[in-house]
Amino acid sequence: MSSNPPPLFPPRVIRYPPQVYETSTNGGHVPDQPRLRPRQRKIWLHLLLFLLTVASTTLVQGPVYSVCVLSILTAHEFGHYFAARHYRVPATLPYFIPFPSFLGTLGAVIRMSPYIPNRRALFDIAAAGPVAGLVVAFPLSFLGIYLSEQVPMPEQGANWINLGDPLIFRAMQWLIFGSQPDEVALLLHPVAFAGWVGLFVTALNLLPISQLDGGHINYALFGRRSRMVAIVAFILLAIVTAIQGFQYLIMLILLLFMGIGHPPTVNDAVDLGRERRRIGFWLWVIFILCFTPAPFRM
Repeated sequence: MSSNPPPLFPPRVIRYPPQVYETSTNGGHVPDQPRLRPRQRKIWLHLLLFLLTVASTTLVQGPVYSVCVLSILTAHEFGHYFAARHYRVPATLPYFIPFPSFLGTLGAVIRMSPYIPNRRALFDIAAAGPVAGLVVAFPLSFLGIYLSEQVPMPEQGANWINLGDPLIFRAMQWLIFGSQPDEVALLLHPVAFAGWVGLFVTALNLLPISQLDGGHINYALFGRRSRMVAIVAFILLAIVTAIQGFQYLIMLILLLFMGIGHPPTVNDAVDLGRERRRIGFWLWVIFILCFTPAPFRM
């Protein structure tokens, strides 16, 4: 997940401060980005948070889960990082977020300069994270489901967490085990659980709202009209939250705090191109396949 530090209510127009500009290779003008000094990067903080996340994920689900879920998160964030470096947009290394829950983490984020050259750069930087993460998450999910075990459905009130399966996860289960009777449950292997978490995090990031990856992609595709798409998506998520027991309530509050809309790039006039629009369509298909309305059922 990439993160630009937004104000509470992002303005529709950004007035860039007077500074030296350089001409980019795509015809737009981008601010001459200041280089981060080594001491400003705080490498120790990134390393500390990573080690704490290794510890938290290992404690709650074991070392196999920790390696797999951190592989997915690392691939996702470095997808953003290298794409940002390609467009000469200053970006930090990933900040991993340890969390003492049965997931062991709340994911990871990077911080980027708000001066994105154009909508093509915005799209490429945003899309690189989910694509890189899914390259790792898909095979791990399939392998993990193969290693999982079919067991009798536990009795009501048993110490059991029932996970809502996204469509892609159900398809993988069907390919491996075929149709499962109602009295049978799938006891997930740690690799499968890490894959499920990777798909869940990817779906959250692809929501076409605010500063999420999906919000960046939404703005790259539709420009100023993306605000209406974001509002509709927010309302639909609120409806799902109300129906399914408020499991996305914290997400809704965070999105309200971040602001539903998206600030413009330095040069919005650069056309996105047919190929990127096609990729954007498939990323929305992936969002539908990875999203689950009720992720957790105790």
